[in-house]
Amino acid sequence: MISHNQTNVAVRPKGLSDKKKTALAGYLFISPFFILFAIFGAFPMVFSFYLAFQKWNGFGDMTFVGFNNFSFIFTDPLFWKSIYNTIVIGLLGTGPQLIAALILAVALNSAIVKFKSVFRVAYFVPNVTSIVAVAIVFTVLFSEQEAGLVNATLRLFGISPVSWQTSEWGAKIAIATMIFWRWVGYNSIIFLAGLQSIPKDLYEAAEIDGAKKWQQFLFITVPMLKPIIVFVVFTATIGSLQIFAEPLIFGSGFREESMTIVLYLWREAFSNNAFGTASATAVSLFLLIIVFTTINFFASNRLDKSGK
Repeated sequence: MISHNQTNVAVRPKGLSDKKKTALAGYLFISPFFILFAIFGAFPMVFSFYLAFQKWNGFGDMTFVGFNNFSFIFTDPLFWKSIYNTIVIGLLGTGPQLIAALILAVALNSAIVKFKSVFRVAYFVPNVTSIVAVAIVFTVLFSEQEAGLVNATLRLFGISPVSWQTSEWGAKIAIATMIFWRWVGYNSIIFLAGLQSIPKDLYEAAEIDGAKKWQQFLFITVPMLKPIIVFVVFTATIGSLQIFAEPLIFGSGFREESMTIVLYLWREAFSNNAFGTASATAVSLFLLIIVFTTINFFASNRLDKSGK
């Protein structure tokens, strides 16, 4: 017999609730990404910022030097030369590449072109090819000897051979050509994906109104592709500031004509054993990427407002 003063107490099972178990399971599933990012992404980034204010050869003790590493690279003419080379090579390799990629995507999206799957694979093959292999092949093509393919072709048109590896603009044009060849197909596939999302009714209505093909391209294709164009310009700009393997292999080392900022960073770290100045260069590159990204951001917003 239970007395009236005695109350029934519900016994709760010990442990986590179903809601917390579900949340914990979700965090466990995504934890490998964050763990790997913390080890190989976040920690090296934070350590580079710390190392930029230290003097270290990679083996001994670190010595705090303040802003001396930044003072060194900012007074080094080769550092500014590397920034100049990076921007020029990026413009030569990225600007024409994006225009050609858009034209190729429009051509591939048209009903006239047959075997579209074959062309898509062919466009994407350069992107999955090893950068080192590409650089070696283009080094042979742009050989400074008269028997080199490019120089031999120029000689057919009465143009004297060019010193591609040692001349100021020859090296930049050759490296920009590598970048153009490697990324034009990749960007054309991205543009093609954007083109296929544009409703065909817009083109049919434009044809009924008497619009020509170039008018449809300017007033339908380009405005509808504006988000894709902005994305491609963003990624291409960041990629052009990180050029490394092409000038390293094509220039056969650290030539001034083809020195890029990442190549300058690599030389300071692994050739001069100056990891402090290399980290200061990495921080400067990080800030440079932020500047160019900000410019692209405001330019794209201005284009959107002008379009509206």
